Amino acid sequence: MLVCLSAIPAPARAEQLPNPFYVMDTAFAPPFRHPKMTAGESFDMIKELGFSGVGWTEKEPQDVKSDVDELEKRGMKMYAIYFHGKITPQGELTVSERMPAIMNVLKGHDTLLWLHISGKGPDFDTLTSQSPAVVKLRDLAEAAKDHGLKIAIYPHLGEWTEKFGNVLRLAKLVDHPNLGVSFNLCHCLATGDEANIPALLTEARPVLLTVTICGADTGVHAPATDIWKKLIQPLGQGTFDVSIVLDKLREIGFTGPIGFQGYGIAGEPRDILTPTAAAWRKLAAGGPSN
Repeated sequence: MLVCLSAIPAPARAEQLPNPFYVMDTAFAPPFRHPKMTAGESFDMIKELGFSGVGWTEKEPQDVKSDVDELEKRGMKMYAIYFHGKITPQGELTVSERMPAIMNVLKGHDTLLWLHISGKGPDFDTLTSQSPAVVKLRDLAEAAKDHGLKIAIYPHLGEWTEKFGNVLRLAKLVDHPNLGVSFNLCHCLATGDEANIPALLTEARPVLLTVTICGADTGVHAPATDIWKKLIQPLGQGTFDVSIVLDKLREIGFTGPIGFQGYGIAGEPRDILTPTAAAWRKLAAGGPSN
């Protein structure tokens, strides 16, 4: 029996991801990399490679302003900036003293305020909408709103908010439109939640503000040795299929910014970012991660 191949429909092609793709300073800039280039030269490099902007770490307010200006001269954006918070067992939360001044600098620039929270805080099962940490976060979200900004809680291995599920619970208790969460692939894998990623992203949909990805190995979590060498690699490397994350983001309709995490990867920034940018183009078009 002859079959007319032209009559067989081609397999559906995944829709091109609309998300802007930025790069965290961990991959190319001080204090994480030796400053072989000026800020302007490094921004020129990442623009040339196809990144839309950066994820940054807090500095003095005047330095943040200078960096924002340099990025915007090049048609790029500071998508997020990383702040430190600390919590006590009693639930008292403090944040960087520079945050209010940096909010003033960032007013109108639509930058996310990443907040990672270290310390041994209260058990998440004991929290209510009126717990001190929850009230403090709600107040911070209101201050962010006054500046046209949003806060994204940043899960980080070894901190109070290391588990993405707990971060989601916290965001729901805060219940403020200007506070949400950041999904960080390497930290979610590190905390042993690899199998739960699709379900967690589905649950996060109403509060998900940004996502960070990288190449990573499957089946690796704390307390494995050399954990970050295995869980933070250039995009396109490692045995974990990053398309699992991106396909779920397509499914839930997430169109926010996606960043590349490059902390601790050995090598020169261009050598890390060139294959990463190429892998992103492939993944964004619906291809496999490696």
